[in-house]
Amino acid sequence: MIVIFIDDIEDFVQFLDKRIMNEIFFEFRKKSKTGDLSNEVEFEIFLHFLSKVEESMVLYETKINITDLSTSLNEEEVKTKIQEILSKVNPSLKLIKGKIREIFLSYSF
Repeated sequence: MIVIFIDDIEDFVQFLDKRIMNEIFFEFRKKSKTGDLSNEVEFEIFLHFLSKVEESMVLYETKINITDLSTSLNEEEVKTKIQEILSKVNPSLKLIKGKIREIFLSYSF
């Protein structure tokens, strides 16, 4: 099994045609900056999809960082915005919350 990390979201989208299913999995992490007087909150969104190359499974992944100064942004809003972007690429793509990376890596060993 192979894991390919793609730094740029635009490049990640270019590889979507290699997927073996319409589900794009995501993980969402919210990190508050402690010790900082601002109300700045950082969100990390990890996107994953599965592909197959000959007999090997491939996990493509990327990470999006979003900084919110208002602290009003929540996970559901971020998910909705990403789903809208994916729907423009292909309306059949579905964003699913899940930790596919851990499941994928557990099968590889």
